[in-house]
Amino acid sequence: MLKKIVLFILATTLAIPAYAKNIQGVWHNDLRTLFSKNNAIIYTINIRTFNAKDKNGNDIIDNNEESGNFINAIDELDNLKKMGINTIHVLPITPVGKIKAFGTAGSLYAMDSLTEINPQLLSPNSHKSGKEQAKRFIQECHKRNIRVIIDLPSCGSYDLFMKNPEYFIKDEQNNPVVPMDWTDVRLFNTKNSDIMALHKQFIDMAIDIGADGIRADVARLKTGQFWEKLIKYARKKDSEFLFLAEASPLWTEPISQYAENTSNKDLFDAGFDGYLGSFVDFKNIKTAKEFIAMIQTDNKLFSKYSEPKATIGSFSTHDEISPILIHGSNFSKMIIWLNTLLPVNSYYVDGFATGDLYNYAWANKPANNSQTDDEYYFTHNGQIDIFNFSRKPGGKDNSIYEEFVMANKFKNYYSSDLASAKLKFLATSNPKVFAFARCINNKTIIAIGNLDFDNKQQATIKVHKFSPNKRILNLRVQKELNNEYTKGKIKTTLEKGDIQVLLIYNMVL
Repeated sequence: MLKKIVLFILATTLAIPAYAKNIQGVWHNDLRTLFSKNNAIIYTINIRTFNAKDKNGNDIIDNNEESGNFINAIDELDNLKKMGINTIHVLPITPVGKIKAFGTAGSLYAMDSLTEINPQLLSPNSHKSGKEQAKRFIQECHKRNIRVIIDLPSCGSYDLFMKNPEYFIKDEQNNPVVPMDWTDVRLFNTKNSDIMALHKQFIDMAIDIGADGIRADVARLKTGQFWEKLIKYARKKDSEFLFLAEASPLWTEPISQYAENTSNKDLFDAGFDGYLGSFVDFKNIKTAKEFIAMIQTDNKLFSKYSEPKATIGSFSTHDEISPILIHGSNFSKMIIWLNTLLPVNSYYVDGFATGDLYNYAWANKPANNSQTDDEYYFTHNGQIDIFNFSRKPGGKDNSIYEEFVMANKFKNYYSSDLASAKLKFLATSNPKVFAFARCINNKTIIAIGNLDFDNKQQATIKVHKFSPNKRILNLRVQKELNNEYTKGKIKTTLEKGDIQVLLIYNMVL
């Protein structure tokens, strides 16, 4: 009966969108507002693989099979809507370099132009131009009230350097600078006014095709002054245009001695609305004390600004290996509920919802065919492929999918309440167990998590105002609870890496 009640509550959320901005066929961008309230549920996709047609099942697109493109990607949008997604982050759609390349298609981040659409992403069945196909895809997203963030790569390909060497920083030997070990790209010289002009043209293109914001790859490689000019330029065209920085408090070392290393503070001062935060380090967190400190880092930083700032729940990104390979499927489920209940914008990568391990049988082996000078299927093991024409992401863990959908529906339903709900950490008797609460209407949500992914843990959580006669709804209906409830306390045993989510009625902490 309990499961039926929870499923009924969540089923109703599909009929009650948190934000309905497609009014009589006219789209009104509200992404900055949505993001500032931590109500965005963001799903990262690579158009090149999003709906790739791997008919022979060998994980690579070959033998005249159709790779992912803007037109066939439209067929997958209803599935995203059913999963509760209200925003997508599209990995770079700009053309890619073919010289000194990674992979048989080239890295999405080895940008060859800031003003064109990658021809690899175009449907062979459409006569429309690249920009027209991209615009149609975004229009279809907007019809479903899904916002679109476009990725802005940080560096230029070697091909672009060969065409326009004046765009790039040179070292003492007059060689273009390679940032870190990214040998397929070179570092832009932002002192060259052409670079600002090109970035403005990128903004023009993004807004023209209907994008609602951008994610700036490795934002610290450009100065605060550079970003301030670009952000002001974009906001004159669209005041709700989001600027999300790939940045984190964890990244302090310069990428190159020749590179800028702009601080997070300077990025926010320049006008960025949010960033990744420190959640990428969550996989290494062992204690509740560390967990609390990680969350408070953002709160302290954001409190300095009159305009709202926010972060994404970057527990798993396209730069990180599959959560299942790190700590198993329980880790994915914990990420889902933390994205849902913490004051962050939810963030996931294509394939996460079904437990993709991103293992490819052909990875790093010689290729039969290549569009670049790389003769190997280069990949980052365990990460979504951004280098080749590969299969559509997806795993086989339906239990993750069920919780993913349920949690997203819950967040959408309670979006306005969660936007104003205070986060309260609760004392626990076990340092490996965290607990926090958020209050919505006359109810309190309590999350209790075990940060030990190897062992069970017991803990007693102190909950002010709690009494055992309260009505308690277990939101993780797949998990049976063996808790002991006494006045002011919840005693529990958690499986390794487990998280409990309790909705307690008629109690406000």
